Amino acid sequence: MEYFIYLDLIGTLIFAITGAFRAVKHELDILGVLVLATFTGVGGGILRDIILGKTPPAVFQNELHLIICIIGGLVVFFAAPKIAENWPVIKIGDAIGLGVFAVLGAWKGAESGLGPIGTVLIGTISAVGGGVIRDLLVMEIPAVIRTDFYATAAAMGSLCYYICYKLHVSLPVSLISGLSLTTGTRILAMIFKLNLPKVNRLPQEPSEISKNKHKHII
Repeated sequence: MEYFIYLDLIGTLIFAITGAFRAVKHELDILGVLVLATFTGVGGGILRDIILGKTPPAVFQNELHLIICIIGGLVVFFAAPKIAENWPVIKIGDAIGLGVFAVLGAWKGAESGLGPIGTVLIGTISAVGGGVIRDLLVMEIPAVIRTDFYATAAAMGSLCYYICYKLHVSLPVSLISGLSLTTGTRILAMIFKLNLPKVNRLPQEPSEISKNKHKHII
């Protein structure tokens, strides 16, 4: 489990960096950079712990994750152009972080006695919750419901962990299996530009379509 602790910290840093870049996009001040970096880095974990009734959330009991988020935000504030040059590496790190947070969330959910749906939801929230908070803070539609296999990958990894858990597979193997599925799916989605099917916009408001239909009937 020690290696997962390190992956958790690395994932937190990568998430914080991606959150800080959203602040760069909107030209926020240094406080805005740090706020988005922090919420992106630990927001999912905070939501997970609150839902599971584990208060205060773990990040407030051990502030190392908060410190890492602040460091990530400051690095982006002062060196955004240099980091942007290595964006593919950041995206790979983000995929790994997604997998780590998904399976750790699923692990805590399963240990709390949740069923398959609850465990998958907790794992997914743990992985993408910070990004949702980030997007809402800058008044954007959350990326997880309008882009490629991101939340879907987290859900798949969480379900994989739960299946292993119910089959009494060892904890390390269960965690690695869920992590590998989430990270692998996310990377493949980026490489092949895979997206979920999207609903098409209606030509008119539903009320207008209904009125036109009734006019034809009359």
